[in-house]
Amino acid sequence: MSDLRGKAVLVTGAAKRIGRGIALRLAREGARVAIHYSSSESDARATAAECGNAPIFRADLEKVSEIESLFAAVGEHFGRLDGLVNNAARFTRFHPFDVTEKDWDFIHNVNLKATFFCCQQGGKLMMRNGGGRIVNISSLGGIRPWAEHAHYCASNAGVIHMTRALAKALAPHITVNSVAPGVIPFNDLDQYSIPMVEATPAKRPGTADEIADAVVFFLKSSNFVTGELIAVDGGLNLR
Repeated sequence: MSDLRGKAVLVTGAAKRIGRGIALRLAREGARVAIHYSSSESDARATAAECGNAPIFRADLEKVSEIESLFAAVGEHFGRLDGLVNNAARFTRFHPFDVTEKDWDFIHNVNLKATFFCCQQGGKLMMRNGGGRIVNISSLGGIRPWAEHAHYCASNAGVIHMTRALAKALAPHITVNSVAPGVIPFNDLDQYSIPMVEATPAKRPGTADEIADAVVFFLKSSNFVTGELIAVDGGLNLR
């Protein structure tokens, strides 16, 4: 998919933050963007308006039935799916001794389980027209261990390894790759992210558009690029 013009691409969690940045970039590239949201309808509508009045689709990604309905609706609207960016995710901070089953499920039900079933349903829809491109947004926490984020790190390590397994399973018609962002602030940096920025070789935080650069690379690449991970983190994973 060397040219995104006219391609149908779904971005999950596209109402705000990194997802919004990716959606806006894809719209600038000429893609027909589908905006998914769960609860932030007003933000989703604002993002959609900036994407040339792109269609919006609501789904609770904790429920596989709603994931299935989401992709059915996208397929009905566009008649096809060429690209999928699994961006929707959750983030919490707990000492491992304090993580409850509810805390674990809160993270894994979206970060890992939903990503898998979106890949499943997106892949099936893509194959109706010969294939496509899947990009899973993971996290630097899937590469490096963070003491107060063991449950979160586990979910993203799972996304990264699942990406590799799916790349083998869905080849040669569908590529599956992952982007792991570093510190990407949208408000003031907090007490936890400031030391991470200071430790970043680039000596600054990143931007949503820099994450979108990597997403666009994977969406445009040939099927000779699959199962790969790009850490967009200013070199923080090297520390």
